[in-house]
Amino acid sequence: MTPTAVTVRRAEPGDFDEVARLTVEAYRADGQLEEDHGYGELLADVATRAAHSEVLVAVDGGGGPLLGSVAFVLPGTRYAELSKLGEAEFRMLAVDPAAQRRGVARALVRACVERATVLGCGSLVISTRDRNAAAFALYDTFGFVREPALDWVPVPGVNLLGLRLKLPTTTT
Repeated sequence: MTPTAVTVRRAEPGDFDEVARLTVEAYRADGQLEEDHGYGELLADVATRAAHSEVLVAVDGGGGPLLGSVAFVLPGTRYAELSKLGEAEFRMLAVDPAAQRRGVARALVRACVERATVLGCGSLVISTRDRNAAAFALYDTFGFVREPALDWVPVPGVNLLGLRLKLPTTTT
């Protein structure tokens, strides 16, 4: 049996509970909520995230179950951590543990790259835990490069490493 294609679309209010569930579950399964520091509550608050960013979801085929989500963020907005004028970033990338290894994260990152490109952003930035080898491998395939100037520590023991993808710019 061949898996169906993964489609990415903007989250709708009816998706928010499922996005909250799968995001918290994915972060917990990955060991990223061991010392929560309130981050689990932030991950579960999808309505607020959607009011201040573009929450994208990956679905199975044209309308199957939700498989993952990500927040696409512009600088100066509530969820912006790294981006500056002319850039975008994405945060809270999560794939339901039951849907991993199906290209869901890749489809969500690709959607963020495409969205940033359409908006004319010069770069797309992201930060990820220093111990998240799978994330680094994924981002490397897109051409993201480490940018130590973007590294930061939101709470003691959580070391986030910054990466940047330079995007093609068009001139008219």
